Amino acid sequence: MKKVNIIYLLPEMKGASGGAKVIYNHSLILNYIHKNVSSKIVHLKKSFLYKLQLSLAKKVKFFDNIYSGWDGKRMKISKKFKPKKDWYKNKVFNSHNLNFDKNKDFIIIPEIWAHFATDLKFAEKGINYAIFVQGFYHMNSTNNFINLKKSYEGAKLIITTSKYSLSYLNNMFPNLKKKIFKVNLSVDSNKFKIMKKSNLITYMPRKLPDHSNLLLFYLKNLLPKNWEILPLINLPEKKIIKSLSISKIFLSFSNFEGLGIPPIEAALSGNKVIGYVGGGGTEYWKKPIFIKVENGEIEDFAKKIIDNIKNYKNSWIKDSRKNRLQLLNYYSKKSEKKSLSLLSNKISSFFD
Repeated sequence: MKKVNIIYLLPEMKGASGGAKVIYNHSLILNYIHKNVSSKIVHLKKSFLYKLQLSLAKKVKFFDNIYSGWDGKRMKISKKFKPKKDWYKNKVFNSHNLNFDKNKDFIIIPEIWAHFATDLKFAEKGINYAIFVQGFYHMNSTNNFINLKKSYEGAKLIITTSKYSLSYLNNMFPNLKKKIFKVNLSVDSNKFKIMKKSNLITYMPRKLPDHSNLLLFYLKNLLPKNWEILPLINLPEKKIIKSLSISKIFLSFSNFEGLGIPPIEAALSGNKVIGYVGGGGTEYWKKPIFIKVENGEIEDFAKKIIDNIKNYKNSWIKDSRKNRLQLLNYYSKKSEKKSLSLLSNKISSFFD
């Protein structure tokens, strides 16, 4: 069997998004699953002239109808980029090479750059590739739908991470169903523990800040004086984990999520999760841990928070143990590794 090199493309970034951390984790696992499979990550950035053109395009109306979306032909490797150590536990291999070998390299492109496959003529060059759709709401990253569709049709695989996204892709590309492959994600159960609880509510304000600001304003005259609300923003990961472990309620402002991970982490930390499902969350949003609020229903959101504060019982954590065990089993390292093993076998078959 040939040695296959699985290469993920990622943008240069100051901080790792949830999607980037997933890719780092998958690349790490793929390096240890099979001896004939290795994985690396290539970080790309815009060239100086390309940045200048895009900046002008935003200011000058003349450019408004010109091709939107990053141009793959005008990207270059970020050779000096070094990811932060808290993005991953063990060594992840980064590559500074864009000269792909069709005989051994398999390229995985994020959905925001799906059109790169056409820009860089992967199919014409015989380069095998997949498109990784973590957030289906990022799929419309270019107004050149012809090139975008061509990229999806030329892909060997379309990878996704949730039942919700799987359904979305199957309906959008009914003729490509055989190419669509779901991988499982995991949540580190060793990180998210239940500690002695405080009268604390946590939330992440970067999601729908207009909604969270309005909700907090609404709660000013309703929240009991012995309760606090803590925004989890610009905090190190350890501080976020600690805050979730002692809070009793987590507010979800998930919006257009392929699969929202923070509500799962909050639930495993012993929180009642109240708020928006965000699409992908439908696969785990079950009572008594998760309490649904329709998007934009601020009054109902506030009412459910106050009702749960009034009726909060310390015994509920014990009562919801079964639900948390289901989350742990479904989003386990074991299930993630199993799905990635199947993925690596599928990728290897393209080189037989």
